[in-house]
Amino acid sequence: MSKRAAVIGTRGYPSYYGGFETAVRHIAPHLADHGWDVTVYGRPGQERVGDPSLDERITRRATRGLESRSLSTLTHGLTAVLDTIRRRPDVALVMNCANGFWLPLLKLAGIPTVVNVDGIEWERAKWGRLAKFVFKSGARFTARFADRLVFDADAIGHYWQREFDKTGVVIPYGGTETTDLPLHAGDAHLADTPFALVVARFVPENTVPEFLIAAERIAEQYPVVIVGSTGYGGDLDEQARALAASNPNVHWLGHLSDDARLFALWQHTGAYFHGHSVGGTNPALVQAMHCGAPTVARDTVYNREVLAGTDTRFAAPHPDAIADAVLALLADPAQQRRLRSAVVERARSAYTWAGVCSEYEHTLAATAGLAAPVLTERVDA
Repeated sequence: MSKRAAVIGTRGYPSYYGGFETAVRHIAPHLADHGWDVTVYGRPGQERVGDPSLDERITRRATRGLESRSLSTLTHGLTAVLDTIRRRPDVALVMNCANGFWLPLLKLAGIPTVVNVDGIEWERAKWGRLAKFVFKSGARFTARFADRLVFDADAIGHYWQREFDKTGVVIPYGGTETTDLPLHAGDAHLADTPFALVVARFVPENTVPEFLIAAERIAEQYPVVIVGSTGYGGDLDEQARALAASNPNVHWLGHLSDDARLFALWQHTGAYFHGHSVGGTNPALVQAMHCGAPTVARDTVYNREVLAGTDTRFAAPHPDAIADAVLALLADPAQQRRLRSAVVERARSAYTWAGVCSEYEHTLAATAGLAAPVLTERVDA
């Protein structure tokens, strides 16, 4: 008898929008490999046509919703839940606790749920008061109605235990092991000199404003490469554009969808600054570690958890502290080599997709009351 799972709460499959979508690109085929009938819900027009990563065994269903910054997640989640109830899978994997409002419908239908709660969205500076209230309310519904919770870091689990008196299973993100990649032709000028790198969505909690100020000091001695944007234009985009236009040592690439180019930048950088402050295990940080990027990270409990045992440099979220740490690392080739080896070892031991997918399958099966597979590789996060 086949095992049936629905995945709710992402942009679709295969999609490259964010961490959830990256995870589903790995989890869904893994489940299919192990005898699951998998349906991934998404949004119309989000999937890449002719994507080579598409697994035809995965059923893709796009449901409608209101396309607005504040309502798209909720409305697409509702229509996906209603369609799931009609199709009645053995278990639903729900991504994002904002969809917690609809968990009572799945419970009434007798469909067990595993919910990846994501980060602590109500603490993100990019959201207004109403959005923060909605996220926090969705978390309360999730705490009450989900059958099993998934946290992507121990620190997120500790927060949920303090705030909502709920426990769950910790399953982080994985990364892709990489071979040596040459720099993209557009980045070839960086080949013979250490350079600083930041990769982030342009929101305040990723320490982008502080890094843009720090970049002016760093660029006095070394090239600085900035990857990311707001996605919709705004002050931070204008600051990055102006900085790159006025300083030949600063290169703003915007959003990169070319993984090979991004991975090569991580492999060749002398100092990667990771400024994310809200959330648990960050997918970009995990991938940077698999690429061997010598890292300077914003000093948070989440970044310390992921980078444990690597002797990574941590910096306060202030321009001078960031510039001091990045410049010190760029000037120390021996430390760069030590960090490259340390972060790769940490990533391969704790943050592999094989381990992540195995944990998800085990959790889904156990929640559905099906025979849970033996874990072939535990995630030691």
